[in-house]
Amino acid sequence: MTEPDETIPSSDDDQMREILETLLADDEDITARAVARSHPTIKAASSITRSESRSRLIAQYQQRQADYRRWRVRVAKRSGTDTAASLADKDIRIAELEATVQLLTASHLAMLRAVGELGGFSRWAKFYESHRDARDKLAELGAIPAAPVSAMPVERDGKKIKR
Repeated sequence: MTEPDETIPSSDDDQMREILETLLADDEDITARAVARSHPTIKAASSITRSESRSRLIAQYQQRQADYRRWRVRVAKRSGTDTAASLADKDIRIAELEATVQLLTASHLAMLRAVGELGGFSRWAKFYESHRDARDKLAELGAIPAAPVSAMPVERDGKKIKR
């Protein structure tokens, strides 16, 4: 018997994600059994635990729940004013970091275009061959030009010269 392709998200997994979100929001313990009880088509916890992708998803949500519960305890020990001030500071910091990422992405993209115009994009790409994770992250951020870059003609003594 063949195993289903776990890389393709199924409607069961989408429903499972919704159930996990509900369990997280209601602060109910996240377990394979709790998901199976709420799921319309998955009836046994083993159907979840045998699937690597589903087990990974459960583990991610269990980690999120542990983080939420840890934060809730910390917040309970602080005054409402302290908590509000801390959240406001964190919102400001997040906004600053997002602006920094946008600036770095734009400058990186401009740098790549300049390198491409000078004919060096292939060398840049060759450098990042051994750093695939970094290159993939840059692509995810939109910091790599989507269109091919061609060298600009250079003018010498009023004549255009191709490189």
